[in-house]
Amino acid sequence: LQDKTVSEESWSTYVSVKETVSSMDDRQKTILAKRYYYGETQTEIAKELGISQAQISRLEKNAVQIIRDGVNQKK
Repeated sequence: LQDKTVSEESWSTYVSVKETVSSMDDRQKTILAKRYYYGETQTEIAKELGISQAQISRLEKNAVQIIRDGVNQKK
């Protein structure tokens, strides 16, 4: 089965990101979902989770780096 609209590299990247995100803890997943899926600000998320905006920023930065590292390892 082949989908000519999606390159093998794109599919591989998708699978790598999905695997990497699934291995993250719930707080990291929540932060990523709220930031990139729901479009919430770091300040909004911080209020909801009861932690500082600076901590949200650090956690988000670390989660994004984990994804980058995971994708780069699979290449």
